[in-house]
Amino acid sequence: MPAFSLDPTQTAWCAELRALAAERLRPLAEKGEPGHVNRALVAELGQLGLLERLFTSGAVDLCLMRESLAYACTEAETALALQGLGAHPVHAYGTPAQRERWLPRVAEGSAVAAFALSEPGAGSDAAALELRAERSADGGIEGGTDGETAGGAEGATEPPVAESDGPARWRLTGEKCWISNAPEADFYTVFARTTPGAGSRGVTAFLVPADRPGLTGTGLDMLSPHPIGALALDAVPVTADDLLGEPDHGFRVAMGTLNLFRPSVGAFAVGMAQAALDATLAHTAERDAFGGKLKDLQTVAHQVAEMALRTEAARLMVYAAATAYDEKAPDVPRRAAMAKLLATETAQYVVDKAVQLHGARALRRGHLLEHLYREVRAPRIYEGASEVQRGIIARELYATMEAGQ
Repeated sequence: MPAFSLDPTQTAWCAELRALAAERLRPLAEKGEPGHVNRALVAELGQLGLLERLFTSGAVDLCLMRESLAYACTEAETALALQGLGAHPVHAYGTPAQRERWLPRVAEGSAVAAFALSEPGAGSDAAALELRAERSADGGIEGGTDGETAGGAEGATEPPVAESDGPARWRLTGEKCWISNAPEADFYTVFARTTPGAGSRGVTAFLVPADRPGLTGTGLDMLSPHPIGALALDAVPVTADDLLGEPDHGFRVAMGTLNLFRPSVGAFAVGMAQAALDATLAHTAERDAFGGKLKDLQTVAHQVAEMALRTEAARLMVYAAATAYDEKAPDVPRRAAMAKLLATETAQYVVDKAVQLHGARALRRGHLLEHLYREVRAPRIYEGASEVQRGIIARELYATMEAGQ
């Protein structure tokens, strides 16, 4: 695969995104409440046309958006990414009715999406999930309107959309945990077990509006500032109209979504690493120490060089994986895993070194690096921990070898 480089149009767009993030998005982010959905920020992302691009652009553009926004405003980056993660299954696997109902509202920022895969006992091992989808022939769905009651925007003026009057074909029972945007999302992509004992082959994806009876949630107090919560599902009714894809093929929906978003997690990480690197370049060039500037100390200069080297290597791998996705290459799972692994581990290294070179000032609440230090840890865990990515890489390598490719 040829080396990746930005064309002038992409370079200009990235610069524009950084400016928008600094001038229009960061002020809204600063007004948000940690641990809660910042609906004003989401609406502004919609107003700028960035959320719509989640459904009209490829993986490379997604990575460019995430890296550029992360550089100037991590909260805006995360809000955009979570809209994409929660709504991509609807875009890629939903029915025309589902797409017509939800995607325009996601794109304008008036509906908040969430991707509900992880469970208390099935985080990294997604195929082991236990939330049950049990066949049911009783009654219709009561109380389900438009996802506004449990977590939706206040003051909605549009009339409720009626649910199917047919019988509820499944009842969802169990728990989800570590779900971004929960419990304040307007709808969830929920993965449930429809065939016991079938591993990844017995999982089905459902689109579940937040106001379905039996669906409740609580927020979790986490290190990352964006909202993360747990969901409890007590016989939540869903029908065939709520299916995303085919029954027992939900794992394909989950992996198809993650193969797209894993490289872009890497882009998020690269954006944070670049911000930390640039801050370090400025600081070490200005800081007086030991009769000169910090940058004149060989040990400092070598650390800065290593930070730059790793950041650029991670960037190249991220965009190689995104290009492979856009070109429908056969090795996307391996490339996506490599990109996420290298970029998130690199960002952790770069931010940590930046903090060390800045000294105590970087630990002060409100400092850019204090903020990045809190943000940079979680991506090594979510959407498949680093150890999971290594397992995927090895499995794909051996499969390729055995296939004689």
